[in-house]
Amino acid sequence: MSQPVQLIIQIATQPGRGAEQVAAFERLAPLVRAEPGCLRYDMHAVSGDPDRFVLIERWASGAALAAHDATPHMIEADAASPAFRAGPAQVIELDAEPLA
Repeated sequence: MSQPVQLIIQIATQPGRGAEQVAAFERLAPLVRAEPGCLRYDMHAVSGDPDRFVLIERWASGAALAAHDATPHMIEADAASPAFRAGPAQVIELDAEPLA
C-alpha cells in the first residue's frame, strides 16, 4: 500500500498583494478538497506578514497528488499565480510519519 504524502508549501506574494492569494485559495480550495485522495488542503497566513502564507497538504498517495497536479483547476491556478506571487512557491515534502 502506498504511503500518504504530506507537503508544506511556503508562498510569498508581491508586496500588498496577499489578498489576491487569499481570494485565489478561496476559489480553489473547495475544488481541491473534493478531489479523490485529498486528505487536507489548508492555507494559513504567516503571523504579522500579510504577504506570506503556508499551505498544508496531505494526499492519500503519490498517485493522488500527481492526479491533483494535472487537474484543469490546478493548471489554471498555476498559470495565474505569477501575477501576484513574489516567486515560485517553496515545496517541502515531509516524511510520512512523525519522528516521535
